[in-house]
Amino acid sequence: MTACPLCQPAAEKELWRDEYCRVILAGNAEHPAFCRVVWQAHVSEMTDLPPARRAHFMTVVWAVEESLRELLRPAKINLASLGNQVPHLHWHVIPRFEDDAHFPDSVWSTPHRAGVPHPVDEPRLKNLLSDVLQQALGRARPDLEL
Repeated sequence: MTACPLCQPAAEKELWRDEYCRVILAGNAEHPAFCRVVWQAHVSEMTDLPPARRAHFMTVVWAVEESLRELLRPAKINLASLGNQVPHLHWHVIPRFEDDAHFPDSVWSTPHRAGVPHPVDEPRLKNLLSDVLQQALGRARPDLEL
């Protein structure tokens, strides 16, 4: 699909990648630590993937969640896989704080207040994520035939 923005990314802040997926920092001024985990091939649903690859993909999603929790100590992490506007398999991993503009509603809702952004130290997140993924995928790969 040549018009897919996830197949033809521009100016992404890539935190990690392997042959199956990549993790990008997709934050904005209100939610600077908003991450996205993107499947490299153009598929639209989790069930388009064989079970082992689904497990690999979710291991990466959970590693992003774990890394953000450790680094930022948010009140909550939101996980979302929508794909209604961009039908390319991807997960949003969004740290949420009680003082963010939209809390407790979704980041796509109408803001409740000005909000306080919670910046992320990108190099620290990148290193932490790499460590968490090395450990998680090292444990997961012996039982998975990707």
